[in-house]
Amino acid sequence: MRILMTGDEAIARGAYEAGVVFASAYPGTPSTEILENLARYAEVYSEWAPNEKVALESAIGASVAGGRAMASMKHVGLNVAADPLFTFAYTGVNGGAVIVTADEPGQYSSQNEQDNRNYAKAARIPMLEPADSQECLDMTKLAFEISEQFDTPVLIRLTTRVCHSKSPVTLGAREEIAIKPYEKQSGKYVCVPAVAKKLRVKMEARTEKLTAYSEKSAYNHTENNDSPIGVITSGVCYHYAKEVFGDGASHLKLGMTWPLPDNLIGDFCDGLEKIYIIEENDPYIEEAVRRLGFRPYGKGVFPAYGEMTPEVIRKAMFGETLPTLTYDRDKVISRPPTLCAGCPHRGFFYELAKRANIMVSGDIGCYTLAMAPPFNALDTTVCMGASISMGHGAQKVFDMTEQGTRVISVLGDSTFFHTGINSLLNVAYNQSNTVNVILDNRITGMTGHQENPGSGYTVKGERAPMIKIEDIARAFGFRNIRVVDPNDLGLVRKTLDELLALNEPSILITRWPCALKKFSVEDKKDYPQAYCGKYAVDAQVCIGCKLCMKAGCPALSFLSDKSKAIISRDQCLGCGVCAQICPRTAIKKEDR
Repeated sequence: MRILMTGDEAIARGAYEAGVVFASAYPGTPSTEILENLARYAEVYSEWAPNEKVALESAIGASVAGGRAMASMKHVGLNVAADPLFTFAYTGVNGGAVIVTADEPGQYSSQNEQDNRNYAKAARIPMLEPADSQECLDMTKLAFEISEQFDTPVLIRLTTRVCHSKSPVTLGAREEIAIKPYEKQSGKYVCVPAVAKKLRVKMEARTEKLTAYSEKSAYNHTENNDSPIGVITSGVCYHYAKEVFGDGASHLKLGMTWPLPDNLIGDFCDGLEKIYIIEENDPYIEEAVRRLGFRPYGKGVFPAYGEMTPEVIRKAMFGETLPTLTYDRDKVISRPPTLCAGCPHRGFFYELAKRANIMVSGDIGCYTLAMAPPFNALDTTVCMGASISMGHGAQKVFDMTEQGTRVISVLGDSTFFHTGINSLLNVAYNQSNTVNVILDNRITGMTGHQENPGSGYTVKGERAPMIKIEDIARAFGFRNIRVVDPNDLGLVRKTLDELLALNEPSILITRWPCALKKFSVEDKKDYPQAYCGKYAVDAQVCIGCKLCMKAGCPALSFLSDKSKAIISRDQCLGCGVCAQICPRTAIKKEDR
């Protein structure tokens, strides 16, 4: 059967066909859909892990026990999983093990633009780079074969366009791979220094074999077009380059990019007048080609960052792009990202934005948008779980001064389970005078409503224990814990006053379901009035003060010609925040 699939869907299908029995991941664009699709196959045990380190460690355990296992994550997630990755490269596998990293050139939803090809080189594990959905499926199956043949974990590196673009895929049948017997092997899996030193020697011998394999890999191949110009690419850049150069250049497509096939690269480059290397992010291939003694054109011609789309390549090479429809850019209204109408974070940040002499330590999630107008209520964002840790360090230094600055650390529920727990433990242990806010919208919101330890369900929709954040805080010894409805501005204001007046660490949990969430049975029971009814502006009472606009709700707009606020009934979800802000009670709930 031949169907259209995204790269993420094809990776999942490839794992299924390869006989994978265990898969774990933490959601993160652009990798999220891999596990979501794997969870649809009953033969594969699939789970959302609290974070990427746990996901990989779980997959390692499954591999050691003899099953084929996979862990998937976005590029920054591999930073979290790097600790077990490097040692796993030493121990090797029992059942085949594959790690999928989805890089994001262009940083569409990420805080940095790192190139995870460097991880394969640093960890000395083989790496495959699919260029389209068919290769995603085929290379995933191949990755498990390589893993077991060479006793090594394998890295598959995707990029955003490969993950989310659709192309034809030929489906195959699942191969049922028997779970291998487990054997106690302390000399293989217990990486104390005496063992690790021996494994390090074996790793070098493995690398020599992998290099020979890479030289002969069918996924590393040349297309000789009798041209004095040669183009070297990997991943989706191959298709980009083919669109621009076509048969006007010879092409070397690299699909196995660690170890790189030096002999194949050298043979391709010999005799060429010009060599162009097109790759996204770092000059990974370019540096290797230069090491071989050639002088290619790479990052000196093409941008050092961002996606290498055909337009980008064409402009870099020829100083022009293909003609497109023209329009008056001055007439295009800027639409910056904003919190959704009815978002439960809005009320909290409206109140927080009014506070003086505070530093707000932020984190990764929808609520990061609070850094923008009208709130301007976030001072830092670095990585998952960093808000509480950074807030702790900042408060310790502020306490050394006489400024009286207080820190409020903010992160979401899924981020709390990801790495916020360790950070909160540090606050409890070292007693920093911070207010630690967990925005609990009962789901993993930003990446598309994946379940988490606090939602009460698994990735397969099965019931699971619903972990309460306040129970964890009590176990850590926190004495001051408040749980509030973030849509109740008066309660949020009063609670912030109470906690800021304390001279010890405290916890504020704002709990209200995400406005876009499909309510679970528990949600319907706990929040029967959530998002029921709509609000409207009484034009006779509205004085045009615009205070309601400070809520930053996309359902609200201001009619300048009439000097009146107006609420879009189609967008309003009835949170009531704007009604509480209005000084003239001009915003009222509609009669049902």
